[in-house]
Amino acid sequence: MLISKQKSIEEILSSLNDEQNIFLMGCKGCAEGFGSGGEQQVLEMKIKLEENGKTVIGYTMYDMLCDEPLVKTKSKYIHDKIEPAESLLILCCGVGVQTVAALTHKVVHPGCNTLSLGGAHAEWREAERCMECGDCVLDYTGGLCPIARCSKHLLHGPCGGSHDGMCEVSSDIPCVWHLIVDRLSRQGRLYKLKELRKPKNWGLGLIAGSPKRLQEGVPKRDGKQT
Repeated sequence: MLISKQKSIEEILSSLNDEQNIFLMGCKGCAEGFGSGGEQQVLEMKIKLEENGKTVIGYTMYDMLCDEPLVKTKSKYIHDKIEPAESLLILCCGVGVQTVAALTHKVVHPGCNTLSLGGAHAEWREAERCMECGDCVLDYTGGLCPIARCSKHLLHGPCGGSHDGMCEVSSDIPCVWHLIVDRLSRQGRLYKLKELRKPKNWGLGLIAGSPKRLQEGVPKRDGKQT
């Protein structure tokens, strides 16, 4: 079970910026179990966004947002509902956010931070896509994680070693920062990389090697607080 916790509504609204028409996606897997992205939380988020002037044009629940074939199949059936949205707000772990981002041309926003694997892997097993850093930057990087997919875990890239879009570590590894710049350029959002950002809080997630993240109100599966 991947342990995730919703971002604050202030951070979510800041990421949505002037986008008006939003489509919500939730996960019946880990996110529902930990009270961060189940149907109840999706409906609560819908109310919060509408109270702040946003228009939620629809929402859907996936059995597992980290299951790429499942997400791809269902998304085809609801394409007409998703297409009018300016962006998608995803309430689940970082793996699920990246699964959706890889399958759509839409702007994708993470609604949660991933705090821990909880002793289990996501369904997207081919490669690590999330390192449970607790302070998700996927909104800033176009739905591609530089921490998990950059050999140097760079938050600002690409480095001077990349060549022709490939990593200096191996010519078989795509430079994720090359992919990030390309995706943001296609979305007309390259300005995101020019934004001044606060230093990343590494103390929230698994990388810090601290159980602190589980002592800060992460819901148990029965909905009660730790």
